[in-house]
This record gives sequence, structure tokens and C-alpha cells, in this order.
Amino acid sequence: MEPFSFEKLPEVIRILFEKVEHIEELLQDLQPQPPNENELLTIHEAAEFLKVTVPALYTKVSRQEIPVSKPGKRLYFNKTDLKKWIIASRKKTVGEIRKEAEERIKMLNKHKNFV
Repeated sequence: MEPFSFEKLPEVIRILFEKVEHIEELLQDLQPQPPNENELLTIHEAAEFLKVTVPALYTKVSRQEIPVSKPGKRLYFNKTDLKKWIIASRKKTVGEIRKEAEERIKMLNKHKNFV
């Protein structure tokens, strides 16, 4: 960069300002957009998201096993609802079941001793 004079200072500042604006625009384009969690999915998108076949998903819908919206003839799935459904469908481990059973036995024994 060549030296500049006091007279050129406003022009240099303008150029720097334009470059900073351009860099800010580039950085904004690089930032990932947050996913829309309330995004509605079609039957095919939901099947892909859940990693099941479309017929298997239709079966879950007909058995009312999965949250779904049906305005008219189309099915829509809320991505947040599907994530909650996946978490709620979690099976307990043998250790968790054993621990719950032991806690219930302790509660029953306390109750038995109290009566």
C-alpha cells in the first residue's frame, strides 16, 4: 500500500469502510442458519428423517403411534414433535428396570413395616 496524504484521508477511509462492509457480508453468508425446528415435513421427508420406509410410517400413522397433522388429504410431521416422540419411545435398560424394581420393593417394605 502506498503512503497517502492528509488530503487523501477521506478517500482512504471510504475504501476501508467499503472493504469492511464487504467482509461483513461475506461472513454473514458463511454463518450457518439455525435449523427451523418447527419445520413441517412431508411423509417422504419424515420417513427419511426417521430412517423408516414410507409404508412403515403410514402404518404408524394409522395406528396413531406417531404425532401427525392432516389438513385435507396430506400428512405433515412437525420435526420437533418427531424428535420428542423418538425420545419418549426410548426403552429402559435392564439396569434401569432393576433399579426401579429395587426402589419399589424398598417402598413396599417401608409401607409393610409401617402397617
